Formats: sequence, structure tokens, C-alpha cells
Amino acid sequence: VPFSSALAMRASFEDAHHKQFGFISPEKTIIVEAMSVESVGGGATAEERDEAISGTEPAASSTSRFFSSGEWHDANIYDREKLLPGQALQGPAIIIEPTGTNIVEPGWQAEITAKRHLVMRRTKALARSAPIGTKADPVMLEVFNNLFMSIAEQMGVTLQNTAYSVNIKERLDFSCAVFDAEGALIANAPHMPVHLGSMDRSVETIIRENPVMKPGDVFMLNAPYNGGTHLPDITVVTPVFHDDTGDILFYVASRGHHADVGGMAPGSMTPRATSIEQEGVVIDNFKLVEDGIFREQALHDLLTSGPWPCRNPVQNAGDLKAQVAANEKGVHELRKMVEHFTLDVVKAYMLHVQDNAEESVRRFIDALHDCAFTYPMDQGTQISVKITVDRDNRAATVDFTGTSPQQKTNFNAPQPVTRAAVLYVFRLMVADEIPMNAGCLKPITIVFPDDCMLNPRFPAAVVAGNVETSQAVTDTLLGALDAMAACQGTMNNFNFGNDQYQYYETICGGSGAGPWHDGTSAVHTNMTNTRLTDPEILEFRYPVVLEDFHVRRGSGGKGKFKGGDGTLRTVRFLQDMDVSFLASHRKVPPFGLDGGDPGECGANSIRRADGTLEEAEGCSQHECKAGDAAIIKTPSGGGYGTA
Repeated sequence: VPFSSALAMRASFEDAHHKQFGFISPEKTIIVEAMSVESVGGGATAEERDEAISGTEPAASSTSRFFSSGEWHDANIYDREKLLPGQALQGPAIIIEPTGTNIVEPGWQAEITAKRHLVMRRTKALARSAPIGTKADPVMLEVFNNLFMSIAEQMGVTLQNTAYSVNIKERLDFSCAVFDAEGALIANAPHMPVHLGSMDRSVETIIRENPVMKPGDVFMLNAPYNGGTHLPDITVVTPVFHDDTGDILFYVASRGHHADVGGMAPGSMTPRATSIEQEGVVIDNFKLVEDGIFREQALHDLLTSGPWPCRNPVQNAGDLKAQVAANEKGVHELRKMVEHFTLDVVKAYMLHVQDNAEESVRRFIDALHDCAFTYPMDQGTQISVKITVDRDNRAATVDFTGTSPQQKTNFNAPQPVTRAAVLYVFRLMVADEIPMNAGCLKPITIVFPDDCMLNPRFPAAVVAGNVETSQAVTDTLLGALDAMAACQGTMNNFNFGNDQYQYYETICGGSGAGPWHDGTSAVHTNMTNTRLTDPEILEFRYPVVLEDFHVRRGSGGKGKFKGGDGTLRTVRFLQDMDVSFLASHRKVPPFGLDGGDPGECGANSIRRADGTLEEAEGCSQHECKAGDAAIIKTPSGGGYGTA
């Protein structure tokens, strides 16, 4: 900020902060970290003399052609050194000089001033393009598809750049999306499918429970039984207001997986939890920013409340501020879009992109036949699905009747999680490049049996439902559609932490083979899409050593097309740590299809400092001492077709 009085500098700083991050913190002390002083003077002043104005016409040295505005133009070529003060020439023309070439476009004039400066002036008004109507146009549909997605992508870049935690900044465990005034998903960036297909329920909850919103308000929630999925995923929602009427035009939202939100164990992903309160702090429709002011103290009080409070509320606050900043970027870009295209056009194309997605899914359903699949899980449970096609209405019913009842474990998945999986799979089956939006689900009816693990009742634990059961539902649907063999079917959730450090990661494995392709080795699959933390950053930020990380070559399921290979990862601890595994396919291998072999199961183990190796369950919690190591072997993908 420019140097001035303390009050003026604070006002300038807060104005710039609000523009970039969407809020201010007036209770915070502002620290002047650096000051720059610039001194200018002492140099010689160049003298420019006015020369006599010539009344002659400029003489061309030759002619040529150049291509501009979609057509070729015949142009005279002029030597800059031979042009005299006062001479002017109309485009199209070319002016050459020893250090460059100047193109004078049609509708422009070049003039040599008395000081021999070359000045270009427009002489013909720029033709304005015809206004874009609200009727769907195929070309503009593609433009708006990409514009909406671009806004979500820019939100993601802002979130990554301003985030506090390794989990969000390095692993990119977040998602951003744009919604209409009713909370319907319009477009998303290519982030986390399990987030993107379920965020609309969070936005709808905020709309329903806040009938009065004001500019400068931002809300957040993570409540699984009121629009959320599991507690570590905190969604921040910002309304976009009309400047004149004050009406809400759109919403933008960002969801980030916070490395710790309390609960029985560091990382908030303990397999021992049997109720929602044991998994962490429940946030249900909390106003995070009010009148443009970040509610720091109220947030701290919330995060440190309850029987199992957050272990690092400063980190949570830092990431939430980054989410607010990401939303502010989305608000800014949507305003620019409205200013450029008009509000009516933008709102119309929000409907058109949904209609396009809906029609794309209906075309897929036209070629679909009734199908069913049952997917066994390590816990002795199963996911069952039956897909029934309604030819007359070009619609489908996805019925999960036969799925196991609500569990005492935390593998229960709230409805938004399963909706996200259904949305992801049907979008996956569409050959066209379309955004994953609410239109994809319009031709689909989802049936959730009462009290099943895909429709749990409060206060059942749900943390694994979002990360593990979602993967099982996705593979079940892909199996029913005969689209591809099972992927690793798990996120291989790995947590370690103590009072000072908390870390969470998901680990890659093999993807399933399909009717015309092999699976891919060592990748995140389906409902997850994060990175692994760079080894240097992992070891710099946490007291651990990454001893080993390699692809388990040849582990993929055999078949005409083979499944992708799994991985093996070994992390040694330099301090005492509480370690949690939350993973699947440690007992039941990922299935193959059409005669293909299943993939290999994964495995977890603890290697003690004395070399003793202890096998660990797929879902287990352990106390590790300095020198102990966790070893995670991830599953491989299933094969497809008879070899």
C-alpha cells in the first residue's frame, strides 16, 4: 500500500484484502513486514525538437499483402525513415524500420508527429458483434460449457495457492463448483467426483436454512445428515448478489478435506467410531463471514467445542480462509461474465448446459438394457443395484434394494454420496465432452431402501462411507453396465498424527480393464482424484521418512485386457504416532469381468523398530513408536475378457 497515515494504510490494506480474499479481520493487528523506498532524480532530460510539418503525401516503396480479420489486404509499404512530420497514411499499410515492422490495419491511420513519433489512431468505429440471444446456440453452448468450468478451475487455483494445510495445498483434496439460484450444479472443475456430485445438497441446505442472506455473508457446513457427506469435508458456500436489486443470482461453493476436525483419533478417520460425534466436530449451517468480516473467534469456539474438538484449529481456519478466497474468485468471475454477456444470457445458458447434459444421458439410456450387479465387501456386507430402463420416457431407475442394512461400523454412506457415484458413472458413460451437472441426473430415479447402509439414520458413523463405500457403489454400477472390471475399489486411507502433527493421505492403486483397454497402474480411481504429497514436502513438514514407494509390477488381474498394478508404500515414523488404516479389498479381491481374473487384494502391516512385522486389518488403529513403520500394499485392478 502507498505510504500514508496509519489509518489510511490500514484502510488501503483491508480494501485490497477484501477484493482478493472476500473478507477482512478487523480484530487482527496489521504488521508492516517490508517497506520499499524509491528515489528518482539526477538523470539528464532528453530534448525533443519540433520539426517543420510537411505538406507532401507519403511515397510507398513497394506493395505487399497481409492477412487480417479473416481476409487478405493489399497494402503499400513505407520506409519509416523517409516519412516526414505531418504525413499521414490510411490502412491497410505496412511501415518498416530497422528495428521492426508496423502493421496499419484497415480502419486505422498512422501519422508522423512534429517530434517524429509514430501515432496510430482508429478512424472507423469498431463493429460490434450482434447480441447473443437466450436461445440455445450450439457454438455458444460450447463456449458457456467451458466458461463455467473455467470459473471453477480458477477457484481451484486460488484455493491451492492460498491454502494452509498440506492436505489441501499439496494433495489438492478439494473441489470447486458453480450453482444456479436454486442450488443446482451447473459446472465444476475436474476435482473430486465424490465432492462434486454431492455438493448441491450442501448448497440446498444453506438456501433452505437461511431465508435472509446479505452481501458479505458466507456459510459453511459438514453435517452428514443435513447436506454433508463426512465431517472432514467442509463446504463453504457464497451467494452472488445482483448489484441493483439485491437478488441472489448464483452460488459458488468449495469443499476441502480438512486433515483433522476432531474425533477419537488424529486425522478424524478412525475405524473405531460408531457414532457421528466420535468422528469430530459437526458444523451445521454456520455463518463463517458476516458483512465481510471473518468470524474468527466464533469459528475457534465452534472448532474447539464438543467432547472431541479439533486438534489444530489454526490450520482449519487457514484453510477455511482459503476456501472463502476461492469463492470470492468465483463471484468475481461470474460478475465479469454477466457484465460481458448480460444476466439474461448467462441464466439462459445455465439452463441450456443442463438440458444438453440431460439429453446426452438420455441418449445413453436409449442404448441401455436392464441390468443388475451385487458387490461383496470385506465386512461381509454387499452393495446391490438393479438398473431398469423406461423406454417410453427415456429414463432409468437405479434401485439399491438388496444392499446391506445400516452398519455399526462407519461404512454407512449418506444419500448425497451415492448420488455423487450415480452422477459420476452416468456422466462417465456419455461420450460427449459435457460438464458434470444437475442435468445428468434428471432422467434418473434413485431408490434408497430404508435403513440400509446407503441411507443411514442419525447418529450412525459415516466417515468411511464417503471414501470407501462410494468406491464400492461406483464399481457396482460399472459392473452392472459391463463397462469395466473393478478398480482397486478403495482410497487406502492412511492417517497418522499426535498432538502436534496430523496427516492424511489416500494412496493410488490399479484401475480396472475395460472392453478395449488395459487398466492403469498406480493411479487414483473413480471417486478420488488427489495427488500424493511430494516426498520432500512430506519429510520436511512431518517427522517421517518415506522408505519405499513402488509399483507392484504384474499384480493386475489377467485377461484379454489386464488390470492396472497396485503399489507398495512404507512410511517410518521419527516420533510416536497414532496410526489409522481405513481401506477395502483386503479380503475380497477386485472383480474381473467377462472371464477376466480379479485383481490382487491389498494389505496393511506395522513393522516395529526391532524388525517385527505385525499384520494389520484393513480398518484398524495402532500406536506406533519412533522407529516403527507403516506398510501399505494397495489392490490392483481386475482384468477384462478371457486371455
